[in-house]
Amino acid sequence: MSTTLSSTKLSFAQQKLIELNIEGYTSLVDAFDQSCAEFSARPAFHCLGQTLSYADIEGYSRKFGAFLSECCGLVRGDRIAIQLPNINQFPIAVWGALRIGLTVVNTNPMYTAREQLHQFNDSGVKALVVLSDLLPVTEQVVPDTGIETVIVTHAMDMLQAQPLPQSTLPNLVTLPDALALGADLVMPEVTMSMDDLAVLQYTGGTTGPSKGAMLSHGNVFAGRRMSKLSVFEESDDDEILIAPMPLYHVFGFTMNIIGGFIAGSLSVLVPDPRDADALVALMRQYKFTSMASVNTLLQGLMSHPDFDKIDFSAVKGIIAGGTALVKEIADEWYERTGSKIFEGYGLSETAAVLTCNSPANRRLGTVGKSMIAQEIKLVDDTGASVGDDERGEICVRGAQIMQGYWQRPEATAEAIDAEGWFRTGDVGVMGADGFLSIVDRIKDMVLVSGFNVYPNEIEDVVYSHPDIIECAVVGMKDDKTGEAVKLFVVSTNPDLTEDEMKVFCREQLTAYKVPKVVVFSDDLPKSPVGKILRRELRD
Repeated sequence: MSTTLSSTKLSFAQQKLIELNIEGYTSLVDAFDQSCAEFSARPAFHCLGQTLSYADIEGYSRKFGAFLSECCGLVRGDRIAIQLPNINQFPIAVWGALRIGLTVVNTNPMYTAREQLHQFNDSGVKALVVLSDLLPVTEQVVPDTGIETVIVTHAMDMLQAQPLPQSTLPNLVTLPDALALGADLVMPEVTMSMDDLAVLQYTGGTTGPSKGAMLSHGNVFAGRRMSKLSVFEESDDDEILIAPMPLYHVFGFTMNIIGGFIAGSLSVLVPDPRDADALVALMRQYKFTSMASVNTLLQGLMSHPDFDKIDFSAVKGIIAGGTALVKEIADEWYERTGSKIFEGYGLSETAAVLTCNSPANRRLGTVGKSMIAQEIKLVDDTGASVGDDERGEICVRGAQIMQGYWQRPEATAEAIDAEGWFRTGDVGVMGADGFLSIVDRIKDMVLVSGFNVYPNEIEDVVYSHPDIIECAVVGMKDDKTGEAVKLFVVSTNPDLTEDEMKVFCREQLTAYKVPKVVVFSDDLPKSPVGKILRRELRD
């Protein structure tokens, strides 16, 4: 998807990339360099008391790129894993790697040794940037991988360099030492295009072993460009983004590391969004304009004693994704802040957002309308398009769709057809007005006596119960019906009974959709971004 395409027959994705008017950029790194030149003195990232300007990030990234190239021998196309929380070292590592042609493999810092081993070996990473607190697990994993260099960093390194921690690993270097070494070296100038692979974004693994979605420079750039033009109008004003969403997650990565930086914004990084005191303090300190979040985080924020002291006057909107937005939360948020929550929808394979509500087009309970420069259709089991307000699998094609799954041609062929349509695996309903609602994941569907039962429909009913704060529906084996509905709930009322919940559901649902079993729990398993993990409940 290079901007110098000369073929007379362009693919749909190539056509859409050109429509997004990116002729002025040859790659993400080119866009990065132009932003650094235009916004040199502006603050780019703030974290743990330190603010780095665009000039700072540009300088550090060159030093790190020189170290990776000249000291580690990494070359264009090699992969590097970044396993960090939201700290200033994250963008330094990403842009240093990208500018010498490396592919970034975003890695969850909370992964177990087993999960890390799979991702590192599957992607074939040669270097790893990791937080010092994680070294005990890293030491277990690295010897069984192809990782040749480990760059370790302490959370406070950018304020005061910390000594090299004791470790059994060879070829271990601190990030401050790497930057010092790189300062005396010349970084090679690598020519790249929008076709170059920028990121291996591993899927959450909710339906099996995680797979690496191959996102090119063009995919990532297109995804952010589409979101910016579709949701909030472009502005010359200085934007301040509060960033609690993990940067290793596709949404946090594309919004703050890529999109915010290219737009000249300041991203206020939140290392631990579970630390509500610290998050609220940052929200009070900065007159921010936007934030990406999920239901569980928003709900937690509103219960904080200082929440109503936050100044929301500059906020254009809160972007919510990752899990269905609960109407009660959205209503309370608006009543208390005067700012609206705009729910969106996207996947790792689509460089984040596919649809989103916007100030001009918003309907609560939906994930909004399609981004510009793409096509969306809903199909039945035969692949035929369904009509308005009919259930179907959501399929999309556009410039932001991944190149495929890393080293998995069969999985790629199952996901993307010859015309470029990507099958999301999600079931949706689209009205004649273009608003999309997510019904469920195909693999989450429960088949009761031959009837399709979609967990989200039941969960919507359960959430309307005044005593329920969290719930999830899964299927369970049943001798008579094949499968039956099993409901997990977190209740504020210790006296609420299983029979009462069944009666409540029976009043609003057809008999085969009523839960056969109700399980009360103190908490439900969640992913790092707040998605309830039905897989673990099934297990």
